[in-house]
Amino acid sequence: MDEVISQSDIISIHVPCTPETRGLINKDTISKMKDGVYLINTACGPIVKEDDLYEALKSGKITAHGTDVFEKEPVDLNHPLFSLDNYICTPHTAAESYENYALTGAATARQVVAMLKGEAPEHQLV
Repeated sequence: MDEVISQSDIISIHVPCTPETRGLINKDTISKMKDGVYLINTACGPIVKEDDLYEALKSGKITAHGTDVFEKEPVDLNHPLFSLDNYICTPHTAAESYENYALTGAATARQVVAMLKGEAPEHQLV
């Protein structure tokens, strides 16, 4: 991992939230990143130590961070990260769009009609 993070201009985190990945992005791993790296976390909030992230964003070590997950929830809106212009966050709703709502609604309607006809649903959980 050290080789990858030391050479990457953009790091996008896609790992499960496990005891081993909690705090994976911390002061130590950030110090091994290229100066000016962009960091994205849409995987799991506790993977990134937010206090260490704050220092890296403030110093410019990390140019910007985009996320829709947070180390602690509910989110502490008084955390200093929220005062930074290079910290971009949204609620954990990346899949929400008009297009996705339309597709989801149509798929749901098809499944309801199929079930009313006595057919098995397309995606069953057994």
